[in-house]
Order: sequence, then C-alpha cells, then structure tokens
Amino acid sequence: MKRKLGQAHKLAMIAMTNKPNWQPAKGFKYIEDVPVGELVDTYYGLRAVVIEQSSVSTSVIVLRADHLHQKERGFYLGKHRWGCKTEVKVIGD
Repeated sequence: MKRKLGQAHKLAMIAMTNKPNWQPAKGFKYIEDVPVGELVDTYYGLRAVVIEQSSVSTSVIVLRADHLHQKERGFYLGKHRWGCKTEVKVIGD
C-alpha cells in the first residue's frame, strides 16, 4: 500500500510541474488578448463587442445570435460576462 501511495504521489508531483501549454484553436484568440472595442465572433455564432476586461472575465455586448430560436435569442442578446479563456475570432483580421 505504501508503494502505491508513493507512486501516486510521484505521478501527482510530475503532473503539477509538467503542465500542458494550452493554446486556442487555429484562427482564434483568447478574449483576454483582444483589445477593448473590437468586434468578435465565437465558434457558436455569437457576435459581440468587447467593452471591459478584468483579470478573470471580460464584459461584452452580444449583438447577434442568429443561430438560436427566436424565443431563446432574447436571453443571449445584451450585456454578458465571458471567461477570459473564451475562444473568439476578431472580425476584420
């Protein structure tokens, strides 16, 4: 049992020091790297404008959600907070 615990501890320590390097998908950026005022699209078809950024979230105004049903669209339009690791494509690049 002690040997198994030792192996588990060793694997956990290796995993904590050799973390993966996360990157956004090809053609996308993390929203934390987009300057305020830029127009962005998400993978799911939302179009938004970045209005404010902090260290953990970004405030956006969603302008278009055409892929959704008319009844659901009202929830997605307007001001929202997205996590900084949200993958977006900057319009105009």
